[in-house]
Amino acid sequence: MMQNLQSIMETLSGWVWGPYMLVLIVGTGVFLTFRLMFWQIRMLPLAFKQVFGKHHHTKSHAGDISHFASLMTALSATIGTGNIAGVATACVLGGPGAVFWMWMTALFGMATKYGEGVLAVKYRIKNENGLMSGGPMYYIEHGLKWKWLALIFAFFGTVASFGIGSSVQSNTVALAVQNSMGIETWITGIVITVFSALVILGGIRSIAKAATLIVPIMAVGYVTGGLVIILNNLDLVMPALQLIFKDAFTGEAVAGGAIGAVIRYGVARGVFSNEAGMGSAPIAAAAAKTDHPVRQGLVSMTGTFIDTIIVCSITGIVLVMGFIMADNSFGNETGAVLTTHTFDQLLPGVGGWVVTLGIIFFAYSTILGWCYYGEKCCTYIFGEKYVLAYRIIYIASVFIGCIATLDLVWLFADTFNGLMAVPNLIALLFLSSVIVKESKDFIAKRQSGELY
Repeated sequence: MMQNLQSIMETLSGWVWGPYMLVLIVGTGVFLTFRLMFWQIRMLPLAFKQVFGKHHHTKSHAGDISHFASLMTALSATIGTGNIAGVATACVLGGPGAVFWMWMTALFGMATKYGEGVLAVKYRIKNENGLMSGGPMYYIEHGLKWKWLALIFAFFGTVASFGIGSSVQSNTVALAVQNSMGIETWITGIVITVFSALVILGGIRSIAKAATLIVPIMAVGYVTGGLVIILNNLDLVMPALQLIFKDAFTGEAVAGGAIGAVIRYGVARGVFSNEAGMGSAPIAAAAAKTDHPVRQGLVSMTGTFIDTIIVCSITGIVLVMGFIMADNSFGNETGAVLTTHTFDQLLPGVGGWVVTLGIIFFAYSTILGWCYYGEKCCTYIFGEKYVLAYRIIYIASVFIGCIATLDLVWLFADTFNGLMAVPNLIALLFLSSVIVKESKDFIAKRQSGELY
């Protein structure tokens, strides 16, 4: 029975993440990049100013949480096992060149994430509890007027939350803890489930509060560990970067020199990690206190930069450095185990712990962020009265993930994550003129002094 299910999911995942999907995801980013004339590069300094600068006006703005809190909530869901285990999987299956294609995915993904943030705020509504509700289901319904497509997105989002949001994350934590400390997976399951429940039951403000505390500490801790390794092994940095760029276009490091595999795994894992185009992050973006949709769009796009250009790059460069040290081989390891081993090798005694603690906190924060996404998708279909029922089922799936088999869990997550993207990307393409119009409006209002 399990084998049959596995083969069905493998077929479905292969179809969902086939060349058409990857072309659609990256193509949407390329299309928006040219329509907005490389907005994500031109406006990046202002975007970071929006995130980390002081804003005295925001108290009067509509919304539930600050720009910073909305970004941290989105990043809590985005920075997860994909940054550690996913990058390693991409490097093993696609070779060192996959790191380059992750970067490309992120560059164009920033334009996609920007568009998602703009539409999320423009089409958000106040729900019956007085809180903001927004995201793809609302901009599909109110922007495109296609309620049926909005419901399809919400269904995929609800189902995906139990895969990518809870079970994949808890599964990776349980295996990492078992690997480094020898603790049984079910014990880890109980601990992580209890800690998840304590935050999740408090809703968006509780999740945002936890995210603003956890995300900066975990991201800085992990990046610092990676930078120490890079600075300690500077002689390997240039060869590693040369190999990444060379292999990106030759595919020599992959069995049979398959360039297609390099691109496929680089793009697929890049998307899995930064979630640009998936339609998840705009659900958190819609809760932000802001005076203009573009302001939140700018904040949203920094999420992709931080997630892939900074965090994934650290993992990727360190892994390729380890690859060179081991005579151009990753050995027989993959996923989080490979990353832990490489970090430990290059920073003995400390490196393994950097990855293990990174996995625990990254995954825990993802569990929190994705609960909010799934909840919003679920209540869009069934109504606000089902919030508590959803949260309880979600918390239960966290425990189940700890004791399930990894392959099936990853397949499940990958497939439904991919299916979410289709309705969202359709909306982004059809509503691209709205994104352009709002962007021009923002510039004009800033120039006239109407907006700061």
